[in-house]
Order: sequence, then structure tokens, then C-alpha cells
Amino acid sequence: MTDKKSLTEADICRLYITPQVIRAGWHEQYHIREQYTFTAGRVMVRGKQVQRGERKRADYVLFVQPNLPIAIIEAKDNNHSVGAGLQQALAYAEALDIPFVYSSNGDGFIEHDRTATNGTVIRELTLAQFPSPSELWQRYQTFKGLTAPQTAVSTTPYYDGGKDKSPRYYQRIAINRTVEAIAQGRQRLLLVMATGTGKTYTAFQIIWRLWKSGAKKRILFLVDRNILADQTRINDFKPFGNALTKITNRTIDKSYEIYISLYQAITGNEESQNIYRHFSPDFFDLVIVDECHRGSAADDAAWRTVLEYFRYATQIGLTATPKETATVSNTDYFGEPIYTYSLKQGIDDGFLAPYKVIRVGLDKDLEGWRPEQGKLDVFGNPVEDREYNSRDYDRNLILDQRTKTVADKISDHLKRTNRYDKTIVFCENIDHAERMRQALVNANPDLAAADARYVMRITGDNDEGKAQLDNFIDPESAYPVIAVTSQLMSTGVDAQTCKVIVLDKIINSMTEFKQIIGRGTRINETYQKYYFTIIDFRQATKMFADPDFDGDPIPDENFDPTSGSAGPGERTGGTEGGGSGMTYRVNDVPVRVINEQVQYLDATGKLITTSLTSYSRNQVQARYQTLDAFLTEWNKADRKKEIINTLQEQGVFFDELAQQVGREYDVFDLICHVAFDAPPLTRRERADNVRKRHVFAKYAPQARAVLDALLDKYAETGILDVEDPAMLRINPFALFGTPLEIARLFGGNHQYLAAIHELQGALYQKAA
Repeated sequence: MTDKKSLTEADICRLYITPQVIRAGWHEQYHIREQYTFTAGRVMVRGKQVQRGERKRADYVLFVQPNLPIAIIEAKDNNHSVGAGLQQALAYAEALDIPFVYSSNGDGFIEHDRTATNGTVIRELTLAQFPSPSELWQRYQTFKGLTAPQTAVSTTPYYDGGKDKSPRYYQRIAINRTVEAIAQGRQRLLLVMATGTGKTYTAFQIIWRLWKSGAKKRILFLVDRNILADQTRINDFKPFGNALTKITNRTIDKSYEIYISLYQAITGNEESQNIYRHFSPDFFDLVIVDECHRGSAADDAAWRTVLEYFRYATQIGLTATPKETATVSNTDYFGEPIYTYSLKQGIDDGFLAPYKVIRVGLDKDLEGWRPEQGKLDVFGNPVEDREYNSRDYDRNLILDQRTKTVADKISDHLKRTNRYDKTIVFCENIDHAERMRQALVNANPDLAAADARYVMRITGDNDEGKAQLDNFIDPESAYPVIAVTSQLMSTGVDAQTCKVIVLDKIINSMTEFKQIIGRGTRINETYQKYYFTIIDFRQATKMFADPDFDGDPIPDENFDPTSGSAGPGERTGGTEGGGSGMTYRVNDVPVRVINEQVQYLDATGKLITTSLTSYSRNQVQARYQTLDAFLTEWNKADRKKEIINTLQEQGVFFDELAQQVGREYDVFDLICHVAFDAPPLTRRERADNVRKRHVFAKYAPQARAVLDALLDKYAETGILDVEDPAMLRINPFALFGTPLEIARLFGGNHQYLAAIHELQGALYQKAA
């Protein structure tokens, strides 16, 4: 008989856990998901290199329905106790919203019942006592208080299009909680999901399940942008087919079941324009309000009146940024969110793009500017004598040289990276946006001459620019490249390939800030979009330091994104702040960059505010308290890549450290020098030291030649390429033959790997 203690975790699963779960009635194909991966792995950017962190994976997730996971099992080998995996399983269960949690080492199970509000929460089970699907489902229904009709609604399948596509884990939670709450009679619900996490797809699945179950027969989906209505109709909502219509030309056809409409299409300033009243108040069973942080949240907003009119319908608010101010609240209207999936969580899971921040300080912004006595602006008006600062610029004082300096800085960044990276520049108002467009054209005369759409102003008052919005957000369309806006593109624009967000406006609202940052958070692997850069000229990114950044927005009494006639929230010009109320324009005041700071995200999603070297030192020392501890693990590791990857996942930026300390140093020396003050050696010095010691004299000439070429490769690029077997397929190694033939020069693959290990030891011998 096999000794259980000698079995691997995989053996325990195969021989004991899986067979017993099947015996309990769980179907291997329909109920059981082994090695269930539910995150994508955090995107980690190291210089120009991008890699994924470790994905979260549960050993088993058990489903009672394709859309309803009910149990999770964490397995351990038999050298662990039965309950050793329980805490890990609980963490996964909380993330996945799973009620029943189990741990096993093959001897039995420990159950943690998250539905138990009193009595026994944790109990021990034999292998034969693992619960059946019907038992857990009955316990779940009792806990939720679901009646038979409510169960029928909550178990209606989602739409998979015949492609076996299922929602991501957080979308599934949002859908299930919403459908279940509506089945139980909830009338108003709020879903908070960060921009880029699929709110519209989530809404579609909610509607689909309620519609297919017959719980809701007529549905109204309200949006505030025409482009959102069209995107929704032709993409996520396409499966509704002939049951779906978009309300256009202010005409009503009551023969459809699912309606998409702009607020503006059914409301107006005059009562006669409120065509939504052509429907009876009880016509719709369900109304979903997209981007409900906008004007619909205000008690007296025209959009809010639509919700009040259809008061008999169940109403769902969707937003990335719930709006809470002294006078405006959508939690007052919809209630507390039934589910929240934040920007930080999306980045941590690898579903949203991380970002780095470049803060640019301009002298006139940081030091202020006061006109000399008798100073006239370009129109001959005397400039009011007072101190001007960044809150004045492009509102009541225009410094043409400042606009030029900002445009030049944006263009310099694109020239260093990629001049065709999609970029959105947020300006104070429409007038500022037009001046910025002209400055960017002047800063890029070659590309602007090649195609006039290279830089476009996309604002609410400009039909030519708005006509290009679809092209800007289309990944396959090269133009426009730079979109200059003020407010129009701050929300609801699905710019999947946007890689640069430029902030040249004062932002006082956490709601607006989150929405703007959300324009860059989408990942598009097809077009190599994994992260984005924020270039901040107005210190707006200080909001990242606000503890409310990833939670509820800060109070916001002044920001009204629906004010003005040029477009939602857009101002054509005007003044704010102190002064006479007049706008001056000055073209002869020089403006220069006096500082620039690059900030990165740490492993928890927070911006690093200390120096990069200090931060890296702290991260390394948190894992290795002493230099000896680090050297011991480094020299013991067969593959140094594992140590490097672990430190990268903790947030150590090796490429950026190399820029500061020296690109000629190996990762090993960067760690030793930055974390423990050890004097570094260059890669070339380490390679030469190995040659001086004639370490490889025992090998045949051709084998020595391979090792010598590996030393050159190390001196050029570092230890990771030495460890990478793929290197053997390119020159100069390919000149020695195939990888198999190279291994034979050493006597076989095992001997080749031993030689690589010896090479590593020789490179770091002095340190050892």
C-alpha cells in the first residue's frame, strides 16, 4: 500500500479528494472545476518589459449551476493537517462570494460554513461525509430565504453565445447579487464597478437573466452619450436581436421589449419635449441608469425626473464613482452599493492597467507670476496687478508660452516612447483645448502635415472633432493620435488603446479625477496595451494620496459635470477664482520646466512617494534582513530568475534602479548595493574575474567556447539570459549547433545544466 505521506498534493487530489467529491454526487464535467483560475495576474512594468504576476487559483470550485459556485476546496499533501488549507480557502471564498469552504489532506475534510450565523461554523468531516450538491443547495436556499419562484429567477443561466464564455468572477458576483436581490423584491440597487471592468456587459447579463426568466418583461437602459448608446446596441446588447430598439428622433414605438435611450432623447426643457411621458408610468419593469454619478444623481436634475416617473419599475444605478456631496447623493436614491469592484482591485487582479505618474513642475505654476507695473496683454488691456498661480492659468490668465511648454513636453514624451501612442489631453475649457491643439500641431509639424487628424480637438461644441471620436477609440484606426478635450471625454469613452493621459486642468472632484484616470485603465493585449502613463502639469495626481481615492469619493460641493451648454461639464472659457473677472492673454512671458518627478505603483497599488532606492532597499530588507541571508538564498537557487521575480512582485523596479545606479551592473549587484551598501562590480568585471581564474579549463575546447560565449552574454545583458535555454537558438550559440547538440558537448543535458550552475557559482564566488 502506498504511504500517504509520500504522495504529492496532486496525488492526494487524484486518489482521494476528486473520487470522494464525485461519489457525493458532484458531476465531474458540470459541477467540478479543478485548478480554478480567477484572476489574470497583476501587470508588472519594468522599464519597457511587461510581465504578469501570479494568478490566483483555487484547487477546486464546485458549481450547483454554471453561474453559481457554492463550495471551494483547498488541498494539501498528507504531511499537512486536514485544516491546513482552510485560511487560504477562506480568503478565496470571500473574494469569490462562495458560502461553503473546505480543506483536506486526503484524510478527511474541515468545513467552514460562511452561512452559519450561530451554532457550529467549523466542523470535521470524514471523506465519506462530503456534502452532496442538493444538501449544500438546500442549506444555501434556507440561508437566503429563497422561495421556489425566487430560486427559478436566480438560477436562470447567463448568455454565453454558444462560445462557452462566462463572466469574470467579479462580474458574476455583481450579476448574481443583483438578480437575487431583485428576485427577492429589492426595487433600487447600486452597482459600483471601476471603469474598464465591464459595467455594460454586466448590465446585459442582468437584463438577459431577468428577461429570460420572465421576471422583467420591458426594460429601459439609459445612457448620457450617443456613442455609449450605439456601442451598447451593436456590441453587448446585440443578442437581444429584434426585441431591442434605440429611441431616436424623439419618437416612441411601444412594440419593443428592451429600449436603449439617451436621457436627452426623451427629456427636454419644455414639458412637450418629455416624450418619456408617452409611456405609462408602469410600462417598464426595469430601468438601468448608466453612469449614474452624473446629472441623474441630483434631486432636481431633469434626468432624475425620468426615474421618478417610472417609480414602479425596479431601478439599478451603474457607476464607477458614486457621487456623494452635500446636495447630491446616489446612495440616498439607490441605497448602499450591492457590490463594489474598485480600481485598485482591478489592477491587483490584472484586469486593469497599472499606471506610472510623471509630475511636471513649471516655474510660473510653482512660483507664481506677478505682472510688472503697466503690463498690457496682447489686446492692449492692462493686466490686473496681483499674484497669479496655476489656478488662474487658462481661466483668467492665458500665458501662451505656458501652453507651448506643455505641448512641447507632451511631444517630447511621445518622441521618447512612441509618437503614435493614443493620448488624451485634458484642458481647463474649450478655449484652452483649441489653443493646446494648435500648440501640439506646431510641436509636431511633420506628423500633422502627414495627416491633419494627428491632433484633434474633441469637445462638445465641435462637430468635426466629435465626428472623429469613434476613430480615436477604435483600436484599428491610427488617427486621431492626440485627442485634446476639456470634459467631453472624461467619462464613458471606451478608449482601449489610450496609453497617455495628460492633466493640464485643475481637478477638485474625486469623481471627475477617477473618471479621467479611467480612460486609460483598459488592457488590450492585442495592441500591446498593458499600462499607461499620466503626465500631470497641475498636481492633480495628489488625489492618489487621498485615502478616499479607492473608496467613496470625497465631498464635492462645487463640481457639476452637467453645467454649461457646450457639452456635459464643458466651459467655453470664463473665469474662476479671484480677480476682476476678465481674462488676460500674455504671449511674452517665458515658462520653463523646473522639475520632473516619475512615480510608480508599489505592489499594493499605491504610489511610491519615497525615493526609488529607499523604497527598493526597504522591500529587499523586508525579505532578507541581512546581506548573508540574501547571499545564502541567491547562491542556493538553481535559477536566479525565481528570486528576481519574487522581488519584482513585491514591487522592486530593477530597470529603473539600473537607470539610477548604472546599467552596467547585474541585478545581483543592484540588490547588494542598494539594500546592503555592498560595493558593486560591473557585469564585465565579474565575467573577466571568472576568465582570470581559468575555471573552465577542465572542459573540452568547444564546451569552453560555449561557456566563454555565455560569459560575454552575461557581460552584455545579465544572468537571466544565461539561464534562458532560448538563448541557445540564436547566434553566437547557434553556430555550435542545436540546443541538443550543444548539450552533447558537455556530455548531455544534465551535465550542461551542471556547467551552467558552476558558471553561476563562479560569477558570484567573491560574494559567496
